[in-house]
Amino acid sequence: MAIEITKVKYLPELRQVAELADKIWHECFPGIISEGQIDYMVEKFQSLEAMIEQVESQGYTYLAVRDDGDLCGYIAIKPESDNRLFLSKLYLRKDRRGRGIASAMLKRVAEEARKYGKNAVYLTVNKHNDHAVKVYKKTGFTVKDTAVTDIGSGYVMDDYIMEYRLTKE
Repeated sequence: MAIEITKVKYLPELRQVAELADKIWHECFPGIISEGQIDYMVEKFQSLEAMIEQVESQGYTYLAVRDDGDLCGYIAIKPESDNRLFLSKLYLRKDRRGRGIASAMLKRVAEEARKYGKNAVYLTVNKHNDHAVKVYKKTGFTVKDTAVTDIGSGYVMDDYIMEYRLTKE
């Protein structure tokens, strides 16, 4: 198993990440949110057009995750004006879970936060995404708050806001 996490620099690779996002969302979120909300959120936040807008206009960086050369996950981060890095997206195909890849992904996020001079990483996660909440808590994230956000078309995101304080290295 050779894990590579690299910055997405070109449109063809971002397109691959968007295609992967659609697959991951449809395998991971049924039972947590409705199929209609999955489709809506993929289009609004995870489509190629949304990702291009995030990179070009909103300051996001996408990282592609490969296991033995196979694209299996992705990360999106954004440095905030305070001392925190926003972990917007961290997704891994179900068939690659339980192999230490998510831990490697979170380690890379912490490295990126340090590069930006940040002392914390924060994220939002659906309160009912038990697997993700468990992974984040195991890694040292703590629940700081909750948020219910109206995202349009009658849908809301019902999230925990979690934070991880970086230690000096």
